[in-house]
Amino acid sequence: MQNIINPRFGTLIIIVLVAAFSRLIPHIPNVTPIAAMALFGGAYFANKKMAFIVPLVAMLLSDVALRLIAGYELFTSMRVVLYGTFALITLIGLQLRGRFSGPKTLVASLLASVLFFAASNFAVWALGQGMVFPITAKGLLACYEVAIPFFRNTVLGDLMFVTILFGGFELAQYKFPALSKVDA
Repeated sequence: MQNIINPRFGTLIIIVLVAAFSRLIPHIPNVTPIAAMALFGGAYFANKKMAFIVPLVAMLLSDVALRLIAGYELFTSMRVVLYGTFALITLIGLQLRGRFSGPKTLVASLLASVLFFAASNFAVWALGQGMVFPITAKGLLACYEVAIPFFRNTVLGDLMFVTILFGGFELAQYKFPALSKVDA
């Protein structure tokens, strides 16, 4: 029976956990590693279940920490949308497996940013029950319009964290060949 924890798998887990807990450090709104973690998990974990589970559990743990530190709400309809979007971004990461290139990773990062922006702001509008934005086409457009500055931050944050996670792990594999062995 093969060991589940090998150097690559353990390193991937540590990278995802460190990224998740970096959310606890003060940061510019929407400049977080969320989408990068999902893309990274999809792209690097050999086991597809782990590609979803590890980043989702890491995000949940960091959400619990944010709850304890800052009173962050955990169990809301919006959380369901965010975790669902996170899973969809992991699917995008799965498409990068074995096909890494700067342009493909850039497109995946931008696609993740757009998906997060579209889903999260649609949820703000739809779940807000008309309290902030009327449940009309104009209300939906207003919701997206107000969110544009945050979208810029999301794109910049996603590009930055994708570069750090993907580039860092590629460099680590070069420096430590044992990390290149794909078992988990």
